[in-house]
Parts: sequence; structure tokens; C-alpha cells
Amino acid sequence: MEPFLASVMIAATPFLFAALGELVAERAGVLNLGVEGMMLMGAVTAFAVAFTTGSTVLAVVAGAGAGLVMAGIFALVALHLMANQAATGLALTIFGIGASGLIGQGFVGQPLQAPPKLDIPLLSESTALGRIVLGQDALVYLALAMVPAVAWFLARSRAGLVLRAVGDNHDSAHALGFGVIGVRTLAALFGGAMAGLGGAYLSLAYTPMWGENMTAGRGWIALALVVFATWRPWRLLVGAYLFAAVTQLQFYGQGWGLGVPSQALAMAPYLATIAALVIISRDRNLTLANAPACIGRPFRATR
Repeated sequence: MEPFLASVMIAATPFLFAALGELVAERAGVLNLGVEGMMLMGAVTAFAVAFTTGSTVLAVVAGAGAGLVMAGIFALVALHLMANQAATGLALTIFGIGASGLIGQGFVGQPLQAPPKLDIPLLSESTALGRIVLGQDALVYLALAMVPAVAWFLARSRAGLVLRAVGDNHDSAHALGFGVIGVRTLAALFGGAMAGLGGAYLSLAYTPMWGENMTAGRGWIALALVVFATWRPWRLLVGAYLFAAVTQLQFYGQGWGLGVPSQALAMAPYLATIAALVIISRDRNLTLANAPACIGRPFRATR
């Protein structure tokens, strides 16, 4: 059971990065469906930098930067030129799939050393809790630290309150003198950087290699996680670990003798995503009470 729980912490990390970034963007009223494409660009960029320079830090920064650039394209087209946000996000995903495959052609099958694990003497190996929690790499703890940071930002900081106001009623926020497009652009860029970090973790630590479409739908699951969590960071943390546990069942289920075909276990994460969305959608009042009122709606400043 210890290896399974430790693997759940690892598997939840890309979900946390990508979903937290999308949560902030959506709270500002930005619906970016390009998470999958941004994760793929972050993954291939981080792997390429790590492979050529040998620096994990530079690779992580490069992965976040790639996601940020992709989000910048989305912000320019969808927010400043006011194209349809859903269509722009889908186009971004398609572009990310193709561009990452092209960039990563020369890196397919190349080995890469994973980032070092945290090692605290007398703690990391002495107890089961230490082996599960204290033996992870730094990005796992960064993802966990981002949860309270985002929760505090949205609930306690002035900038977070402004961001939420823009997402709930952009006309009123504009009337009060807040720059709606500027706030949404920054939120979208943060979401892109976080998606890039999630992709970077996949190619640097989760499976230290590059393969085309290695995100395997995790960007779409991250989008569903935001709805599942009803746009609340702490609920998102719980959801990320639940979905990660379901994801890891396909690797451990056969060894446990569950008697379930491997194909069914491979489908489990996506079936769980559909089931979660169906359950959430049954309580329409809950969704409407927590969803940003202006999500996906274009804003044109009026004098």
C-alpha cells in the first residue's frame, strides 16, 4: 500500500498545477480550454532544456515559460481581439499537440535522470508516513504549497478580491475603475504558467522521458477538476488526489487481484471524470452559486 500512496502523491501533482492555474483563470472569467496543449508544450520544452543543459531548475522555468507563452497567445486572441474563448482554447490544444510533437521528434526515447527526492535523515525512511510523504521531489511540495497560497490569494488579498469581482461582474468592476482585460490577461498567463509546470513535471519526474501526447488527457481532467471542486482550491486538492488514486489503479489493480480487465482500469480516470461531472451537474444551484457569473463572456469597455 505504501508504494501506491506514494505514487498517488506523484500522480496528483500535474493535476494540481494545471487545475489550480485554470481555477484562477476561470475565477477571473476566462475559460481556457487549451490546458492540454499548454501542458504538452511545457512538457516538451522542459524535457528539451533538461536534456541539453542538464539543469532541472532551468527546465522547470522553461516549461512554465512555454505554458505562459501559449497563454499569451490565447489572451491576445480571445481577450484583446475578443474571439470566442472556447474555440480559441480548442485551437490552442490542437496547436500544442502538433507543435510539441514536432519539437520533440529528436527527443523521443531519450533517457533523462529524474529530479532528486527529498531525504530527511531518520524521518524519510523510519516510518510509513515518512516514506510516503517525505520522500518526494521538490515539485510535489511546490504543488501542495500552491493550494493554500491560491486559497489565501482569492479569499484574503485585495488583488484576489478584484480578480473575483472581474469574474463575477465585469461591468461593475470596470465601472469601479478596475482594468478588466488586464486582470484577465494576468490570470490567463498564470494559468498557462501553471499548466506548463504540470507538463514539465510529467516529462521530468513522473515519467522522465518524452513521448507524443504524453499528457494522455490530463489537461481535460484538470478542467473537469475545477468544476468538480466548484471553483474552490481546497476541494480541488481533494479532487486531485481522488482522481490520481483512480489513475494509479490501472497500474496496481492487477497486482492486487481485483479481477478487473486492464482495459477497464485504463478507462477508470475518464469514467470517473464523467461521473463526477454528472453528479455535480445534478445540483444546479450548487454550480450556479459558485461558478463565476461572467465566465467565458467577452468584455468590451464602454465609456
